[in-house]
Amino acid sequence: MLNKKLLGIAGAVCILVIPWLIGYSSPHLESDQSLCPLKLLTGLPCPGCGITKSIYFFYQGNLDKSLAFHILGPLVVVFSILALATLVLELITHKSYFNRWMYNSRFAWTLGVGLSVYHIIRLASFLLNHSFQEIIKESVWQ
Repeated sequence: MLNKKLLGIAGAVCILVIPWLIGYSSPHLESDQSLCPLKLLTGLPCPGCGITKSIYFFYQGNLDKSLAFHILGPLVVVFSILALATLVLELITHKSYFNRWMYNSRFAWTLGVGLSVYHIIRLASFLLNHSFQEIIKESVWQ
């Protein structure tokens, strides 16, 4: 169980730090090409496309731009901070606090279905607002 908690801590730290590092190393983050393999191949966004940019703009205090890139970006930050604090507290106290939620299949299914519905709406909006040529331009087939 210790290894899972340490991996969880490392994952939460990566989620919180990597967008900051990418944002500060790229002066044109908003217009930079996505590194998403699905978007590079198809020109279409995957369910997680925009999370990194969303988190970066959330850090900048620009909530409108953050939500425009991905509606779940700010929630990912909040969840990561809570998970980090909880896992560190569990390591210190040798108790488990949120196992009922973290390993609950109903909770996981609810999150999965919610993300799927959001992605379908987002994909439909993307297809309605972009021409075929614009979509191809976002891929390696340009």
